[in-house]
Amino acid sequence: MPHLSKEYVLQATPAAMLPTPALFELPEKVLQFGTGVLLRGLPDYLIDKANRQGVFNGRIVVVKSTDGGDIDAFTRQDGLYTLGIRGIEDGREIEENVVCSSISRVLSAKSQWAEILACAANPELQVVISNTTEVGIQLVADDVTQSPPQSFPGKLLAFLHARFQAFNGDKEKGLVIVPAELIPDNGTKLEAILLEQAHRNNLDAEFIDWLETANQVCNSLVDRIVPGRPAASVQAAITAQLGYEDELLTMSEVYTLWAIEGDERVKQILSFEQVDAGVVVQPNINLFRELKLRLLNGTHTLSCGLAVLAGFGTVREAMEDECAAGFIHNLMLADLLPGIPYAVDEKVGQRFGMQVLDRFRNLAIEHRWLAITMNYTAKMQMRNVATLLHYYKQLNAVPHYMALGFAAYLLFMRGTHQQEQVWYGEANGQAYPIQDEKAGYFAEMWDRLEPAELTRTVLHNQALWGHDLSALPGFAACVTRYLEKLLTQGANATLAEALNKNVAQKAAAE
Repeated sequence: MPHLSKEYVLQATPAAMLPTPALFELPEKVLQFGTGVLLRGLPDYLIDKANRQGVFNGRIVVVKSTDGGDIDAFTRQDGLYTLGIRGIEDGREIEENVVCSSISRVLSAKSQWAEILACAANPELQVVISNTTEVGIQLVADDVTQSPPQSFPGKLLAFLHARFQAFNGDKEKGLVIVPAELIPDNGTKLEAILLEQAHRNNLDAEFIDWLETANQVCNSLVDRIVPGRPAASVQAAITAQLGYEDELLTMSEVYTLWAIEGDERVKQILSFEQVDAGVVVQPNINLFRELKLRLLNGTHTLSCGLAVLAGFGTVREAMEDECAAGFIHNLMLADLLPGIPYAVDEKVGQRFGMQVLDRFRNLAIEHRWLAITMNYTAKMQMRNVATLLHYYKQLNAVPHYMALGFAAYLLFMRGTHQQEQVWYGEANGQAYPIQDEKAGYFAEMWDRLEPAELTRTVLHNQALWGHDLSALPGFAACVTRYLEKLLTQGANATLAEALNKNVAQKAAAE
């Protein structure tokens, strides 16, 4: 079977999934730090999509920090890779394959640093993209004259300095820099590090002025599940379907969000925004951050313990159960959406929520509930406490689905035994690890307190939540009632009762 390459594409019968010869001739307009699957599945795919429509008309030079790894596969395949897009959109199942040709070449910072710096003199270059993991955007002692500098900010600063020199400080040659690292205010943090590194390296004042005024470092938020290389059986099936071997075959969900904070100049340069509704360039992206944190992440956190206790292994399995799916739907749209502590148009929130539910139903994604329970307490505090408080402020009522989710969290955190310093709980006759730094605290609480007192004590613990949640009218009593039902009836019966489902009818239907 042939391997994917430029030669294969040019000799193959033209098809919608394959790039046309003209796409290989486009100039290099983007410098990208990182070769990871998220970059392939989101920005690189979006640039390819725009190129196919004659919009952006530029390719990407990718910088990899080391030799080896997938750099050899990129070389063998001339930067080409297949993206398999699978999922549900507006209730329709989507299955699409596309050969992306947006990457022109991949260079190693370790052995090809001079070639990377030479790209700084390219007048066509406009954009820098990065995803160097969350630890990539950190200030470390770095010498930008090294070949290469140690850190990602150091490498980027050396590149920008080379560009400043190549164009004699021409402010028209500044770049739009869009970090895609999964940390809040990623652009603000990266810009601060660049300026600090410039001062520490004693770079001249004219360059520092150019760095600040000619370049724009944008905060961004990326959201797309890109599992990467599929399981061997799935890979074999897709390879047989495609008719060629692809070492870089990458899978992704349908949903796309890349929110970028920028003005009209940024919008104009990032013209690929025009080709996909999932790309948004606007002066403030807090709305997207809040929607993702409160509706997607918040729903995960308030559902995971209940799902594990009910015996569901994956998010998709829960979405195939009438009661679990009903709980998730109502939790998100009836309790969490009104509680978002940010001005959200109801239709926008409802639309986002329905997209999240489609994502949860995706047959191609195996998202395990137990993995979501990791750092459960910290996630609960960060994602849901502000929503709970705002819900009370807006409606002055008990959010029952949040109360049930919190009760399930308390029961999930009941450690029954310890093994190699890890606490374990039990559900449905199976032990599960409690991967939370507060596991010992909860084990001690469960050992000496009855459910009602335990609930009040935990809700009152301001060190955990930053607030006295026991002071919210009716919340502790509601959580306690659900906790006692979970203990006496089990998770599935409690779910059914909470949704006013007849347990006997449900059992008969099954």
